[in-house]
Amino acid sequence: MINTMGLHRLANPLQRRFARRYAAHAMLGCCLLTAACTGNAVRSGGVVRTPLLASDFPISAAVTVPSGYDTVFVSGALPPVINKDAPKGTVAAYGDTQTQTVGALTSIKATLARLGLGFGDVVKMTVFMVADPSKDNKLDFAGLMAGYTQFFGTADQPNKPARSAVQVAALVAPGALVEIEVIAAKPPAAAAH
Repeated sequence: MINTMGLHRLANPLQRRFARRYAAHAMLGCCLLTAACTGNAVRSGGVVRTPLLASDFPISAAVTVPSGYDTVFVSGALPPVINKDAPKGTVAAYGDTQTQTVGALTSIKATLARLGLGFGDVVKMTVFMVADPSKDNKLDFAGLMAGYTQFFGTADQPNKPARSAVQVAALVAPGALVEIEVIAAKPPAAAAH
């Protein structure tokens, strides 16, 4: 905030007028800069989600959690085995990247539900991905997004977390292509009632 209280101390009327005009322009500039930086930030409860600029990609550029919120760190979830007849430790046992993403997110959804939370409370997500042997040993990012967008940025659940996706050499479960961990935030118990 700019202090204009001491303007009367300036002896020269021209200096006072310049100082007033400078203060007004500075305040306007601060307001415009704040609006430009926040874009169309979406507030869900007290949490503020800042969208990516000029993009409809379904993640937030940043998520701001207010003081006093409880933070919940959910361990990484691997996909479940979907084909018990497939050789153990193969991609065929877990499915393709999309199937594995849906499986891991479904597991996370169940963990969040046990805590009284949902995907709308997720503020940060980290996705660990392994190259898919059936895709010329490249990441199947399209498969990740096909699974992810079933849960985030939908009409039923529009909240989008800040998210990172990184390639790793391998995951603890051979054949797994995806592991996902999330951080969720919820209002303090007193405010939730």
